[in-house]
Amino acid sequence: MATAQLAPIAKDFMVDTVPVTLVGITLPALTFALSLDRILNGMTRPFFGWVSDKLGRENTMFIAFGLEALGIWLLSTFGESPLTFVILSGLVFFAWGEIYSLFPSTCTDAYGTRYATTNAGLLYTAKGTAALLVPWGNVLTTITGNWHAVFTIAVMMNVAAALLAIVVLKPMRAAHHARDRSRVALASN
Repeated sequence: MATAQLAPIAKDFMVDTVPVTLVGITLPALTFALSLDRILNGMTRPFFGWVSDKLGRENTMFIAFGLEALGIWLLSTFGESPLTFVILSGLVFFAWGEIYSLFPSTCTDAYGTRYATTNAGLLYTAKGTAALLVPWGNVLTTITGNWHAVFTIAVMMNVAAALLAIVVLKPMRAAHHARDRSRVALASN
């Protein structure tokens, strides 16, 4: 939603053409946000990969999804300020980009390297499937007259994803590894 709807959100917040100066650069808020979003979304991938090597995949997912929920909530609350819109949309994109480093590595950790690219490709189809929900954001915005409901749903889904990473994925992956270790132990006997 953030990628496809950033321009309409900026227009509805009436910040799209307002000049913003940050680090000595002045651009319209929407242009600045789109540029900063791409940079931060690229930086997040190695950053969260590094964090996950230190804290574990699921713990890092919890942090990233929690950070994205916070970023979306802050954007919905304070995004009508042009500078805040630029910074907070950057935070959302920074938190969002972690999926490209964490999901394939988590899948490979769990199921091995033999079908890693196939598995990663299947995981990536989720992004395309999720794109089917983007028009519903427009419908909901039209019905309610603003982006509040869309932002609220996005925050709730990120909170749910953060909790699922810890409560479901982490124990499930640990159980999977325990089964693999017992199979290896039985095979070696």
